[in-house]
Amino acid sequence: MTAAIQAAQRGCSVILFEKNPAVGKKLLATGSGRCNITNDGVAAQKYICADLTWMDTLLSHFGVDDLLSMLQQIGILVTKTSDGWYYPISDSAQTVVMAFSSALDRVGITLRPSSRVTAITLTGKKFLLTVVTENATTAETFEKVIVASGGKAYPALGSTGELFPILNRLGHKVIPKRPALAPVLVDLQELKILQGVRADVGTRLWNGKKLLAEAAGNLIFTEWGLNGPAVMDISQAVSTDPNVKLTLSLNFLQFFEADFFARLKEKRATDLPVKIFLGAYFPPKVTQLYLSLFHITDQLPLKQLDEGVLQQLIRRLSDTRLPVNGTRGFEFCQVSAGGVPVAEVDPVTLESRLIKGLHLVGETVDVVGPCGGYNLHYAFASGALAGMAVAKQPD
Repeated sequence: MTAAIQAAQRGCSVILFEKNPAVGKKLLATGSGRCNITNDGVAAQKYICADLTWMDTLLSHFGVDDLLSMLQQIGILVTKTSDGWYYPISDSAQTVVMAFSSALDRVGITLRPSSRVTAITLTGKKFLLTVVTENATTAETFEKVIVASGGKAYPALGSTGELFPILNRLGHKVIPKRPALAPVLVDLQELKILQGVRADVGTRLWNGKKLLAEAAGNLIFTEWGLNGPAVMDISQAVSTDPNVKLTLSLNFLQFFEADFFARLKEKRATDLPVKIFLGAYFPPKVTQLYLSLFHITDQLPLKQLDEGVLQQLIRRLSDTRLPVNGTRGFEFCQVSAGGVPVAEVDPVTLESRLIKGLHLVGETVDVVGPCGGYNLHYAFASGALAGMAVAKQPD
């Protein structure tokens, strides 16, 4: 939608093929229905990308201020949380989709819903698209094509990866798609009792003694493993090689470590019960679990807690290791990794370096950001730059 609007605003005649009956279906699901649009922290180093210079170039041409200005022009106003996450003031993804739909109409874009592009063929300097609808299959010719078809995340919302074989036939390398920002399958072992608990933790992913990835954020314990940004942000490292045995480390002290140790020093020689001390920092189930793991009675005062046991407790709270069994599938992940390598795409125009007039944006390219609006920002930015570029390029 962003690419189409930017191109049409600059004088292009645009047809937008939409696989779903209506535009914006996936956008409706973002931010748990609130649409986390972007983030103050948007920067190249926050993304997983084969060439961070490529990402830096793209973002330097369409940053947070550029996006907010574009959104305001089409009727979307935003608000920012204290930690820099941007949402529409309406707190509703539906209003964002409504604004985009209205903008598509106002700039004269021809919208073709329930249409699938099943082939893209080069015919001289033009592109022949095979388009399948409910009633017919047609062949249509275009001077320029922007592929903004997403990856394979949330296939029920329309992204099934069916255009990647087409891009491959056109000469592009396609890195196999895999889940990213996905829940992680973990053997919870003693932590099974924590199902349903939410906590802010630090996470580290290990292959033996090699640190593969780390993150911090909210974590949700489930019947099959772990969910939430703390593991979703490292899930791509899990899905990269599903045959490797990995270990996940949880640090329950990550967000308040300095305060925890300062208060422990202050209260260590008092009759404050260990349970009450831990309960000031952790959900009740977490406190009870770790007390039971070290056979500490509920009312045991801190001054009576054996120093050796205390140090073991602290080590476990800061480094609880769990075996990783993989990630949940595409139907449960927010985005997918893989696709066309960034080396084959220009970061300013998003034009293919192999095929003039073909532009690849969003999850079509192998770029993944963390939770918090980073992936939507990249989607909007890449779409906007491609839309601008097709209007500027000579025939």
